[in-house]
Amino acid sequence: MLKLENVVWQLPDGEGILNGVDLTVPEGKLVVITGPNGGGKTTLAKIIAGLETPTSGKILFDGEDITGKNITERANMGISYAFQQPVRFKGLSVRDLIGLAAGGELGEDECCTILSKVGLCAREYIDRDVDASLSGGEIKRIEIASVLARGTHLSIFDEPEAGIDLWSFSSLIKVFKELKEKLSGTLLIISHQERILDIADEIVVVADGKVEAHGPKDEILPNLFASGGCSGCCPAVNP
Repeated sequence: MLKLENVVWQLPDGEGILNGVDLTVPEGKLVVITGPNGGGKTTLAKIIAGLETPTSGKILFDGEDITGKNITERANMGISYAFQQPVRFKGLSVRDLIGLAAGGELGEDECCTILSKVGLCAREYIDRDVDASLSGGEIKRIEIASVLARGTHLSIFDEPEAGIDLWSFSSLIKVFKELKEKLSGTLLIISHQERILDIADEIVVVADGKVEAHGPKDEILPNLFASGGCSGCCPAVNP
C-alpha cells in the first residue's frame, strides 16, 4: 500500500505545486489520477517514484518510510515509472532494454510476447537501438513494454496515451484491462482519457496541488465529466 501524508512540493521561488497532499492508494488496484493541466499530477507521480523530493510531508510504501529514498532505491523496492516523454539510449537495443527490465536475457519469443502487448512486432524492433531513429510513439510503447517486463509491485504510467496513435491506444487499453484482471500489484496511471478512466478501480482528482476527490470509479466518474471535463478544466477526449 502507498500512503502520502501532507506532502508539499515547492519551486525554488516558493511557489507551491503540491499543497498538502493526503492520499492512500490501496493494494492491487488500478488507480487513475486525473485533473486540470498544471494541477500537480505529474509532480505527484515523480515524487512517488523518487524523481523529486518533497519539501515536506511523508511517503510510506508497504509501511516503510521512503521519503528520503532515491529512484534507484525505490526501483529496487518494486516501484516502476514510465515517463511522459521517454528517455532514449544510444547503443542500447530494445532487446537489451527489455532484458534489463525483466532481470535477465530474454529470447525472441519472450520479447515478442511483451512487445506485442503494446502493438509492436519483436522481429522488427528487438535489434533496433532505443535512440532518435524511433518515433515518439514507438519509444513510448517500448518504455511501457519495459515496465510490463519488470512486473513490479507499483507501476506508475505518466500519460501513457501521449504520442500514441489510435490503434496502439486501443491495444494499450487491452493491456491495462489484462493487467487489472491478473493484478498482483498496483497500477497508478496519470491520464485525462475517458477510456482509461473507465477501466479504473478508483479515480483521484488533483487540482491546485491538492486532492479534490478520491473514490471508486462509479462514484467519481459521473460527476467528473458532467461539465465536459475534470472540474470543467479537462477535455473529455475519447479516442
